[in-house]
Amino acid sequence: MKLIANSYEPKDVFKILRQWTELTQEELAKELNKSKFGLKKYENGENRFYYETLLTLCKKHNITITFEKQ
Repeated sequence: MKLIANSYEPKDVFKILRQWTELTQEELAKELNKSKFGLKKYENGENRFYYETLLTLCKKHNITITFEKQ
């Protein structure tokens, strides 16, 4: 699957990536050492997540982050 992140809000990107992991918010929160409430805030756009959090999620689930200049 491919995701063009520029077409989405950060909250939507995070939610889509979580869905790709096939984990619940609670399961992924535990894996990332976050609270379920904190993870919900990422997906609702109430809190911003750090690149390190995104990188950890992607590394653990074999998701590649690619930047491309056109």
